[in-house]
Amino acid sequence: MPHLCSLAALRARRPLAALLSCLALVACGGGGSDDTPATADLATTPFDAVLGVDDPGTGTAPTEQAAGVTVAATAADATVPGAVTVPYPTLNNLSLEWAIGGDANLNGVVGVRYKPAGSLTWWTAMALRRVPAGSNAGFSWANRHSGSLFNLQPGTSYDIELTLTDPDGGSTVRTLTARTRAVPAPMANAPVKAVTPATFASVAAAAKAGDILQLGAGTYPGFTWSRSGTAAAPVVIRSSAGAVINGNIDLFTQQHVHFSGLTVNGRIRFNSSSGIVITRCNIKTTGDGIVSWLRSENSYIADNVITGATVWAESSLGVSGNNIGEGIVVTGPGHVIMNNRVSGFRDDISLLEQSEAVDQFSIDIIGNDLRNAADDAVEADYCFHNCRILRNRVTNAFTGMSSQPSLGGPTYFTHNAMYNVVYSPFKLHNGSIGDVILHNTVVKNGDALGIYAGAAIRRALFRNNLFIGGPGGTWGGFNNGSGRVATVVDLDTATSSLDYDAFGSTAGTFGGALGTLKFSSLATMRSATSEKHALQAGLAVFAASVAYPALPMSVYAPVDLRPRAGAAIENVALRIPNVNDGYTGLAAEIGAYEVGAALPVYGPR
Repeated sequence: MPHLCSLAALRARRPLAALLSCLALVACGGGGSDDTPATADLATTPFDAVLGVDDPGTGTAPTEQAAGVTVAATAADATVPGAVTVPYPTLNNLSLEWAIGGDANLNGVVGVRYKPAGSLTWWTAMALRRVPAGSNAGFSWANRHSGSLFNLQPGTSYDIELTLTDPDGGSTVRTLTARTRAVPAPMANAPVKAVTPATFASVAAAAKAGDILQLGAGTYPGFTWSRSGTAAAPVVIRSSAGAVINGNIDLFTQQHVHFSGLTVNGRIRFNSSSGIVITRCNIKTTGDGIVSWLRSENSYIADNVITGATVWAESSLGVSGNNIGEGIVVTGPGHVIMNNRVSGFRDDISLLEQSEAVDQFSIDIIGNDLRNAADDAVEADYCFHNCRILRNRVTNAFTGMSSQPSLGGPTYFTHNAMYNVVYSPFKLHNGSIGDVILHNTVVKNGDALGIYAGAAIRRALFRNNLFIGGPGGTWGGFNNGSGRVATVVDLDTATSSLDYDAFGSTAGTFGGALGTLKFSSLATMRSATSEKHALQAGLAVFAASVAYPALPMSVYAPVDLRPRAGAAIENVALRIPNVNDGYTGLAAEIGAYEVGAALPVYGPR
């Protein structure tokens, strides 16, 4: 276990260089109120300078500079605080953006705490990420601190306190209140209009805000919907009696329209629309499933089953493979895509790319059951900031999750479980900047953490992940390595940080490279790279019997990747407030799951 410093000692470490040279300090602020930190956290959990976890009022400023590096401050190093915004709240998460000037030496830190409005108990959250101004792939972004509050309650107001600390000047505190969105619902006491295939056209033409069109059993043709509702009085088209739509449903520039309980043999498209809700539908398609090809906002796509026509076969793999369709694809801010079962597409869930990507921020992709993705299970490409890919399960995918590129970040990948990924668990290509990868479990063919980017991966943060690979090969023309535990030769180690991760390979070796830093054992990985607290782990860490996916083109069923009691990954994860709160032992487990915890609900609830 790493050396732990006392709280008093932490507070005494005012100089930045002294703070950075401490490899493992105590995490101040525990699983509860900031005013009464949990004793177990203070006694057992190390401090992480990159995450900026610190006790309020210490005056320290952890940064992403190398340990022990001290640079003389200049006038440009002081922070000039700008506006704080909370753009496009979602149901369970809030994006926090603090625009700044200055801080040229990048040593400003923003600590975060929050509480439900009216509560007396504050909770600590992960520090905001420091995002220097930059550009890539035709996009640019401004100088800022940026991050998210996770796992909040829908329709709830929260008090938020942001503490900016810069030893060069500009330190200040900002407080604000923000509210999450409520789960969309029909208007109370809404008029319900019974509909049959014969009356659908006439009833639809007369629909008003607040109306519920209750579709009876039968087969309906595809249609273009042109009646809007309001947030308080949406138009609802629903069925509980087996209504089947043979054809596409299209919406253009509509607001607050709900579709629920429909069987759709075709596609649902909602271009340039807001507040669209698609729930509990069964969509079967030979092309795309649910799409918004033009900027829309604040959609809620949940509890659907979406099945495509792409076959899980070697000839289907990759962007140029024999594959078709996007299961769900959106552009624009505020979308919530959760608890869907999506299978048989090029990409199961996707954002748009290049010039088609518009305002792709504050997007949640949560709790989805994703299978048989011939390219990417989640393609979170061209995320501007605060895209949150949380608690998804991936089974059979060429690439688990893509971020090519993240446009400054943060783009979060947290508590996802992946089994039988063929190529890369995380595709951080095209100069990706600002990916935050926490508490994921991956069991795959070939190199355990294999990222073959061909361009620098900058400002990436990995913590508390479990990666297990084994003997690899060439699939669809792509070689996935020989079973190294990590092959990320394009990692920019000056701005990126990996630590507290666990690695293993059924090939019986423990070697690889992070950037230009090579290692051939756990000991040399710890001494040569930032993975000072890395662990070695194998398939025996799981409670269930987990087989190595030696034949990746097999159609595997989802696998239970929860850890067993006593495994090497138990009680050793780094404390990350608001990310791994609620653990029951001395610390959280490395990977996506806690020992003895129930599986999350993946797919429809």
